[in-house]
Amino acid sequence: MNRSKAKYYLIPAALCLAGIAAMGYYYFFTTFSSQQETQYVYIDGDDTADSVYAKLKPLASDGALTGFRTLSRHYDYANHIRTGRYAINPGENTLNTFRMMRNGKQVPIMLTIPECRTMEQMAARLSQKLMIDSTTVIQALTDSRFCHKLGYDTLTIACAFVPNTYEVYWNTGIERLMERMVTEHDRFWNPERMQKARLIRLTPNEVSTLASIIDEETANNAEKPMIAGMYLNRLKIGMPLQADPTVKFALKDFALKRIYHIHLNVNSPYNTYTNTGLPPGPIKVASIQGIDAVLNHIDHTYLYMCAKEDFSGTHNFATTYLEHLKNAARYSDALNRRGIK
Repeated sequence: MNRSKAKYYLIPAALCLAGIAAMGYYYFFTTFSSQQETQYVYIDGDDTADSVYAKLKPLASDGALTGFRTLSRHYDYANHIRTGRYAINPGENTLNTFRMMRNGKQVPIMLTIPECRTMEQMAARLSQKLMIDSTTVIQALTDSRFCHKLGYDTLTIACAFVPNTYEVYWNTGIERLMERMVTEHDRFWNPERMQKARLIRLTPNEVSTLASIIDEETANNAEKPMIAGMYLNRLKIGMPLQADPTVKFALKDFALKRIYHIHLNVNSPYNTYTNTGLPPGPIKVASIQGIDAVLNHIDHTYLYMCAKEDFSGTHNFATTYLEHLKNAARYSDALNRRGIK
């Protein structure tokens, strides 16, 4: 073959290869995202290849989704979909974006554990933040065998939660999540806190239970050590705690603004008017401030407290019952003046 004929064939071949290379670059190596900032796509257990494409479409640049689909067919992505929260970053090409999702290289979320009053509330909150169904969560947290494996029972499982912010994966299941919570709980209960609990002769669960009551008594963190000292005084002498929040918990009526005598007869182990000692578990997920208030309580001789009549959220304390009755009368008059029933 002479040179002219060779050139005749080589030039079209070269142009064809260049075209293929250009198309490959366009579909696989140009920026996948059309957005200026990082966007996140959430892939759950019900997703198919088509639903993944639908989630990616609003984020993809021209040609990017075609490239993603081509790679999906070639690498059988439909049978290798991995759940998770994936970051679609500006500047990342289509090939790397595909590899990230097919290999399950997701990014974590920052999960804040709330101070919920009930495990039903906790289940609802977790299901809003994670790929967990609320029914699955509540079934686990009310399952005695599941709780026992973690070192708790269904009444103390709230103690496992330390309200803080944790880095977790969005598709974390309930078992792994609770194992993580127990690990964080044990880390929180360091030797210093454990020693302080021993000095007041309470277990970590009992400290959390008392702290949960104090949290419900006041939102004023500065006053919590004072209240803790009062309740510890009552525990020492075997006096009922007589904590109104425990009655609300027993009644499951958290909207109650006033506790009347009729409420005090509710038949429940959480009723601290009719039962001495601590209730069988927390009445909410105790705050860190509440727990530390118990461990660092103020020593005093007070046995009684009553909300102040100025509705400041703080309390009047008393050593004798007579003093307490005077404080209670002032507060009751203030409630009546405001028409609070």
